[in-house]
Amino acid sequence: MTPTETTAIEREVRVRARPETIFPFLTDPELFARWSGRATLDPRPGGIFRMEVSAERIARGEFVAVDPPNRVVFTWGWEAADSPVAPGSSTVEITLVPDGEHTIVRLVHRDLPSEESADAHALGWEHYLERLRIAGAGGDAGPDPWAQRPGAEG
Repeated sequence: MTPTETTAIEREVRVRARPETIFPFLTDPELFARWSGRATLDPRPGGIFRMEVSAERIARGEFVAVDPPNRVVFTWGWEAADSPVAPGSSTVEITLVPDGEHTIVRLVHRDLPSEESADAHALGWEHYLERLRIAGAGGDAGPDPWAQRPGAEG
């Protein structure tokens, strides 16, 4: 890749719930915490998106688009000074596609600066989308094992 090229990852999961049920898990801090980290969320264009995986791993950006119950877009990056993905430097788009009584949750994370950062974020999003699949269907995803894991990116 040249210095100006970026890469994207795409992941999806099928959740046994309708988009109207899942959407609040992307915008309500209490529901967000059931599958991901503790969050400060102001779900409106320009509003803050901040998620704490652990005390050392905090992602920050801002909401770009909020279209209930179909789609959320926010910028993303890590607050750590040594991160190659600075706050707000990449974009995450989550689309909820109805599929009968289920929903296909599609996540696209764009503008990642390298294949290495894309690979790390792909692993993180796989981890968290599986937790969303459980929580969104009304289950308990349990404590996040990455909350205590230094260096976990998602």
